[in-house]
Amino acid sequence: MQLNGISITWLGHATFLIEAPAGMQTLIDPWVASNPACPASHKKLSQLDAMLITHAHFDHIGDAVSLAKETGAKVVGMVETVSWLGKKGVGNLLPMNKGGTQNVDEISVTMTHALHSCGISDGEQILYGGEAAGYVVRFNNEMAIYHAGDTAVFSDMALIGELYHPDVALLPIGDHFTMGPLEATKAIELLKVPCVIPMHYGTFPLLTGTVEQLKKLTSHLHDLEIVVLEPGQRIS
Repeated sequence: MQLNGISITWLGHATFLIEAPAGMQTLIDPWVASNPACPASHKKLSQLDAMLITHAHFDHIGDAVSLAKETGAKVVGMVETVSWLGKKGVGNLLPMNKGGTQNVDEISVTMTHALHSCGISDGEQILYGGEAAGYVVRFNNEMAIYHAGDTAVFSDMALIGELYHPDVALLPIGDHFTMGPLEATKAIELLKVPCVIPMHYGTFPLLTGTVEQLKKLTSHLHDLEIVVLEPGQRIS
């Protein structure tokens, strides 16, 4: 896999820190402090320029408020989720919706469809957070990374591949709350993506999907590269 100056660090679960060639730091799905898969050495982030939130479940938004206030990062998310963050005192909000694209400093961000729920846990209430989504992040060097968010497989993933040609796809494989290895295999076929980084597996006992299962099911895709990261591992 050639990233052409981009670095990707997996912080466990669905949380990724992506550094653009000129140094912009973007965190996708900010859950670090109470994330059991995130190494202690990565639970404090001193520089953060942007955050992308796929949906508002605790394991994807848990540190959004605190990190946004500490770093001043611009926050991209679904309109309803971002509105809730604003009520919690978060500034630099960049709401959007599916199908839209906006530029955020060094990157452009396209919000894509995902098949999942999206409730915000606020005290003893569960509030409506809009819909769950994914993102295609594109860089000045024309690289594109697709973060699918929490999702089932859906046939329009073929359109994501056709329209945006992602070089790397970050795909959930854990099963139970998202697609498992079987469905992820079909997603890879639909996307026609050359490189996949598995995510959203192994964090909790219920997430039973494994990388080994994914590799076995995709063995017929001879040009596919599956990059398996350990939490805290950085590739560039």
